[in-house]
Amino acid sequence: MFPSRRRFLGLASLAGLPALGSIAPSKPLKPLKPSKGWEGQEPSPPIRAVFRKRIPKTGEWLPAIGLGSSRTFDADPKASHPALEQVLSHFLDFGGSLVDSSPMYGQAEALIGSLVRSLDRRDLFFATKVWTAEGKKAGIAQMESSQEKMEADRIDLMQIHNLVGLETHLPTLREWKAEGRIRYLGITEMRDWERIEQLILKQDLDFIQIPYSLAFRKAEERILPAARDHGVAVLVMRPFERGRLFRQVQGKELPPWAATFGIRSWAQFFLKYLLAHPAVSCPIPATSKPHHLIDNMGAGHGPLPDEATRRKMVAWLES
Repeated sequence: MFPSRRRFLGLASLAGLPALGSIAPSKPLKPLKPSKGWEGQEPSPPIRAVFRKRIPKTGEWLPAIGLGSSRTFDADPKASHPALEQVLSHFLDFGGSLVDSSPMYGQAEALIGSLVRSLDRRDLFFATKVWTAEGKKAGIAQMESSQEKMEADRIDLMQIHNLVGLETHLPTLREWKAEGRIRYLGITEMRDWERIEQLILKQDLDFIQIPYSLAFRKAEERILPAARDHGVAVLVMRPFERGRLFRQVQGKELPPWAATFGIRSWAQFFLKYLLAHPAVSCPIPATSKPHHLIDNMGAGHGPLPDEATRRKMVAWLES
């Protein structure tokens, strides 16, 4: 049987990724301390930081696995959340940096800020969104509130959530970027693929965020090629289809050739499929469990599948 996400934590140390074009190799890090999610297992062997990909517009290196916060971080920021604190701490210890949130995610922004303060960590790439149809002033007030809640010196990436108020907020984001109040601007959208493509072609976007997974590959038709051709970074939401992919492979073994690519779990299988696409910058799986976080970060090591292998991955899932 394939290793479970819990058993993965006791496996051998992860191999580093050879330098490949726009991918920076991983680097050694110290072992992680045990957490409750490890269920009494011994501390892991020495780990390696996840490899990085370049942001097309600037060439800046971005760790290739991010952290989402939808649902998982919507909790009282004044209360103690040891598991979530471990999730964020382990994420950063693995060399991760991009943490994505939104005013739409309840108290997630405020909880992230609380954890950042508790951990005394500033090595984050803060990504959040503006999500209001109430006009320019409301958008500005919301973005300022997000920055304050996340305790960020500035927001690295501000995105227009689901294109709500696009025509109103995009000029503001351009102004803020020019003034240095944000570093990058982008959009998120889940359904209107034609409009996303047109925005990639006609607007000077830095990032887009879209749903994409091994089971939902519509973005491969036009969106990902357009993003690559126009130098737009791609964040991937819902890489596990909110858990549906795991249910689809329940009881199914990993293919024997998966180990060639350092794949030791289904989570890594799903994430490596995405990372192997040259247009994808960073999947952002969300989790509230430290052992799942560590499993996810394992996808940021070892060689990436070539195109022929990616086709085999699709066939294996659908067989």
